[in-house]
Amino acid sequence: MKILSVVGARPQFVKLAPIAHAMAEAGVEHVIVHTGQHYDHAMSDSFFEELGIPAPDENLTVGSGTHGRQTGAMLAGMDEVLERHRPDGVLVYGDTNSTLAGTLSAVKMHVPLAHLEAGLRSFNRRMPEEHNRVLTDHAADLCLAPTEVAMAHLAAEGITDRAVLVGDVMTDVLHQVRDRVADLEPSLPVDTTQPYRVATLHRADNTDDEQQLRTILDNLASLDVPTLLLAHPRLRAKAAEFGLDLSAGSVVAADPLPYPQLVRAVMGSAGVITDSGGLQKEAFLLRVPCTTVRTETEWVETVELGWNVLVTDPATLARDVDRPQPAPTEATPYGDGHAATRVVQELQRWRERG
Repeated sequence: MKILSVVGARPQFVKLAPIAHAMAEAGVEHVIVHTGQHYDHAMSDSFFEELGIPAPDENLTVGSGTHGRQTGAMLAGMDEVLERHRPDGVLVYGDTNSTLAGTLSAVKMHVPLAHLEAGLRSFNRRMPEEHNRVLTDHAADLCLAPTEVAMAHLAAEGITDRAVLVGDVMTDVLHQVRDRVADLEPSLPVDTTQPYRVATLHRADNTDDEQQLRTILDNLASLDVPTLLLAHPRLRAKAAEFGLDLSAGSVVAADPLPYPQLVRAVMGSAGVITDSGGLQKEAFLLRVPCTTVRTETEWVETVELGWNVLVTDPATLARDVDRPQPAPTEATPYGDGHAATRVVQELQRWRERG
């Protein structure tokens, strides 16, 4: 069996790591296509190196651009890649433009398609990611769902006979990395012997509106302990455009960290502030309180269990961060850390069924 994985953004590289290892253990021929959606070293190459992922077999090097131009450039490159490798199936990950491009190319060329992380919904149609994931689920021949909630979403949309619950591969890699870095001293531009928080911001709703971004940064600056703001290139560009200082008050701005260092930084922190889907879940898995600067989340379990709070008004961010510690929980809504093995097994069964 030959499976072609299409990835292009930082969260997808993390998901790819356990899948690539499970593919190798099962003797599956695995072709990795990097679209180049994230292309600088900190957002791309370092993940392959740090997580032991084989180098991509193909790199489309599309770079940045509007959603339409970026997706179109990926599509233009994907047809040739599929013709050259002729895989038995295409595996796409999550909800990015790379996912949509891989989906459309596979469907148009009649290559069976599987979607990892199927069934997630924010129900916010303003988010490009929501359109990407919904379109992909309805085009896919196999929907690999991470949670029971995701399975329920698929069922509500009439997708039942091709949906399978496998667990969340992010749990796999997080458990592995957590155990590897637990005894390491974090090397950060804040005093790690004292309380600190970790923050990330990258979504357009938060970065592209000057007043929204200003309010968020003012609230971060007013917090009672240092906040390490890991500044995505998009955030830096927008802050410069608006004349905003990312390192005001208690905020210490720094470049994004390689994944193992990010995990270690979160493990040692007093809390996380983010608009990232993946980091919400990682904070929960590490049992670190999270405050999410969004009006909704795909990872509703983190909110229901009290470890995540949604900030519907950025003016209340500082108040929402300063809240009591959540109640301990042993709940495991994201699986047992063996999702990647189940994914490969389901792919093998899928291909055997033809």
